[in-house]
Amino acid sequence: MQKHCPLVILFALCFSPTFSLAQQKAQWVPGQIGLNAGILPSPGYTFVNITMNYDSNTFNGPNGNAIPVTGRYNVWAVENGFVYVPHYKVLGGNLAFEILFPTYATGSLVADIPNLANPDLTATGGGSGLADLWIQPFTLGWHLKRFDIFVADAFMVPTGRYAAGATNNVGSGYFGNHLQTGTTFYITKNKGTSANLFTNWEVHGHRNGLNGTLKTPGQAFTIEWGLGQILPLKKDLSRLLQLGGIGYDQWQITDNGGVVPLPGGATAPASLIPRYSVHAAGGQADFILPAKNLSLFFKYIHEYSATNHTLGNTLVFGGTLTWPVPKASAKNP
Repeated sequence: MQKHCPLVILFALCFSPTFSLAQQKAQWVPGQIGLNAGILPSPGYTFVNITMNYDSNTFNGPNGNAIPVTGRYNVWAVENGFVYVPHYKVLGGNLAFEILFPTYATGSLVADIPNLANPDLTATGGGSGLADLWIQPFTLGWHLKRFDIFVADAFMVPTGRYAAGATNNVGSGYFGNHLQTGTTFYITKNKGTSANLFTNWEVHGHRNGLNGTLKTPGQAFTIEWGLGQILPLKKDLSRLLQLGGIGYDQWQITDNGGVVPLPGGATAPASLIPRYSVHAAGGQADFILPAKNLSLFFKYIHEYSATNHTLGNTLVFGGTLTWPVPKASAKNP
């Protein structure tokens, strides 16, 4: 049996573009939350649109320094979500149920980089079509005096197009379980100033690789944060402007599982593929019409640090619209 020492395997993984396909992004695309991180919609039906663009022509290596790249990674995603919040409460909080579909994307949101030594960023953004399905069957949130908080569990279902080694992938190719928390702390009594924190911990299933191999992408943890201030545009508070600073931090927190193929039919542990991380900061502006249950938002976030990850800018805009459901009145006997 032919043996391969770890140094030889690592060299092959880094310098063989055909055999070193490595995911360098998580399923959760950061930048979706920002301000109002812990606030659930009012009871009723809510439509959410999140349009995102991620653009990068830089890839940082294991030391956090830029290395030579080919092409540009520029991906658009248009997410459409539907949230239902009933009036009844559980443990003093409101339940919410969410589905995010359809999502149209112009490339793979998980960014498979063919060669980490000389990355071709174009190869991961060559497809277009419907991306994966997001199902969030459980969310429980509480509206407290100085806090809005929630906990949630969601699943990413790999319905988007995926084939190992393809340059036109849209889906991730594997299931993901996402445990989430959201917190909004109101610094002032009138709730005009708030500090926000959102977390997402994702655990992944396996994904098919080249030559019949299987790899389980390492778990990832994401933090999104924000500090915001609401400014009244009219004295009757019918029009509000919210401005704030936001950002995100994302890490791969466990090694990849399974194996990846090498030349000659050999395989190597996927754990040798280096972990990634990225950190970003930016700003957000919201226009809110409380009486109409309408909110529009715009965000721009710049990634200032990364390891084994692209370094770019995230642009997010969209809005939410809620159709309240009247609370059932008690019937007279």
